[in-house]
Parts: sequence; C-alpha cells; structure tokens
Amino acid sequence: MMLWARVGSLNGLEPARRGRREIAWVDGPLPSADALGDAAAALSLEDLREELHRQYTVLKRNKVIRPFPYGFLALVLDAHESGASYLRSSTGSLQRKVKTAKGERVQFYYRHVAAMLVHAGGEVLLDIEPQRAGEDEIAAATRLFERVLKRYPRAFDLVAGDSLYLNPGFCQMVRSHGVHFIVVVKNENRDLVTDVRGLIPSVKPLHWRNDNTDVDCWDIPDLTTWPQYGEPIRVLRTVETTEVRRQRTKEVVEERAEWLWGTSVPTWKAPAQLMVRLGHGRWSIENQGFNETVNAWHADHIYKNHPNAIAALYLLLFLAYNLFHAFVTRNLNHALRAAYTLAFLAEKIQAAFYDAIPLRASGCARGP
Repeated sequence: MMLWARVGSLNGLEPARRGRREIAWVDGPLPSADALGDAAAALSLEDLREELHRQYTVLKRNKVIRPFPYGFLALVLDAHESGASYLRSSTGSLQRKVKTAKGERVQFYYRHVAAMLVHAGGEVLLDIEPQRAGEDEIAAATRLFERVLKRYPRAFDLVAGDSLYLNPGFCQMVRSHGVHFIVVVKNENRDLVTDVRGLIPSVKPLHWRNDNTDVDCWDIPDLTTWPQYGEPIRVLRTVETTEVRRQRTKEVVEERAEWLWGTSVPTWKAPAQLMVRLGHGRWSIENQGFNETVNAWHADHIYKNHPNAIAALYLLLFLAYNLFHAFVTRNLNHALRAAYTLAFLAEKIQAAFYDAIPLRASGCARGP
C-alpha cells in the first residue's frame, strides 16, 4: 500500500503510528519503520516472484498482454544503479573509486538488472537480479534471463538490449533456448559495423513515416563478419528524421538520428519495419521501467540497507507498478484516461491512502 501510494519512505508511515489508532487498511497500528525494514529483509523473494507471475497470468488471461504483429513479445533487459553513497555500505553493495574535489574516494552502490516484458499494449515488469561483486552486467543478466525463461517459458520469443548485450556468449546462450535477440550496435571498431557501412551504398533503403518521423532503413541479412558469434546475423540501419518545434522560438527544425541493430531474426520471419519497432522497444525499460519508477515511484530510495530488503522492495514496487497501470487501462474508461494525467490519478490514490489515517494523536484533541 505504501509503494502503491508512492509515499517514498518507511518513515513516511510515521504519522499513521502516532495516534496508535486502528487504520482502515491495516488491522491495528503499524510497526515502526525499523520493524518494517527488518520484515522486508526477511521476505521471501521467491514468493514475491511467484506473485508477479500470478499477476502476469491474470493480465494475460484478460487480454491485456497482446503480441506485436507476427506474434512477437519482447523481454527487455537492462541494468540500473541506486543507493550511491560514500558513507554507507552493506553486504551485497558494490564499490568503486571516484575522483572528487577532495581526492579519490570509495563509493558504495547497488546495481540490478531488470526484466520487462514489452507487448503491443504496454509493459509489465517481471523480475530483478542484483549484480554481484567481481562480475559484470552480462553475468547478472544471464542468471535473470534463465530464471525468467524457466518461470515464463511462453511469455516472450525475443530478447532486446543495448549494445552491451551484443556479446557472443550471451547471444549464443539466448539462441540455445530457441529465443531470438535484437541488440543495439554502437562500437564503430567492430568489423560488423565496418562491413555494414561498406554495403550501405549497394542496398536500396526502405522508407516509411511514423507520426512526424521519416524513416529510411537499410536491411542487410546474412552477415558473417562476426565470427565470435558463429552464425550469420542480420543488421538493420535506420536514419530517422523528426520534425521538432523549438519551445522558445517556435521554429520547426529537423533532427536526425542513426540507429544500428543486430538481430538473429531472419527476414522471412519479420519485416524491417517491425524489427525497428522492436528495437526501439528496448527504450521502454529506460522510460517506463527506470525513469518512471525512479522519478514517480521513488525506486532509487534505499528503504532498508540490506540486500534482501532492497530486492524485496523492488519486487513489491514492480507489483505496485503493474497493478497501477492495469487499473488505469482496464478500470478507467477512455474519457477518464484522456481527461486526467497519470500523476493526478496517483495523487488521488495517495490522498485516499492518507485519508484512512485518523487525524488524532495520543493526548491531542481532534482538529477541525
């Protein structure tokens, strides 16, 4: 309830404790913030993951989760850091040396890889895995992928990620499970990129328009210049021109962006336009998965400096996030969704949360 109402801190529940009165949404007075933090440290992560799976099952049964054209559903993986501090550390925290105005200092932080299911109707957060000391993001992502695949064997058929995931070992592991991948290609030193740029003049680009963006796409299949992967790979390159109106001058200007993706999906299985859409879909985990949960849901706040508590509260936050968006899309009609912002609806939930707390404290008269 605290996470769904976006209170932002266990200490934010203290007003509910002061009166020691019965509260509408809990049986009796609340424990202290320290007791709630200790409870989070003792929660079963497997039970929370099973609840997320049950939530997914209900959404799937109610047709909320809808595949893209050609039946694709994408699992997006990405890492996020939180809790950076020069003073506080605990079991499970990572550390690095940072140059500051006061010299080099040791900084402690947490890093997790999150898994989000991206479908034609939106996104569903599924799971999270901490990165351990001495390992890279790919190691944590591999554990997460294998666990999610075991729990959601038919939920997705494509994995999307940033350029870090164009890793031959990771891509081979994904394909060994019968799942395709699409990842951003950025490193200009790759032989793969060099060959793509050499082939571009001989390939006729496809063209389409998305809203106010013109897209030119070069679809180059069966490239064999990534020997570490061991199989032919398809590369898509787009140049996207978008008309943007400057806020200050009201001038309309064109902005261009170039994208490169590598994928194991053959041309006969999905057209270029869909693959570009799926490639851009990996930004969902940045925009909805991280930006929204951090800025609106206080995801970066460390409620309890304990590795199990941090993971448990992330999973509880995922449950709250999925529930909120299911409520908005399934319980509110189109007119209401058009009339009110998500921020307004969240504030209504928060107001109802606090309204259940009696305005009375021990030894104090009730206010007007």
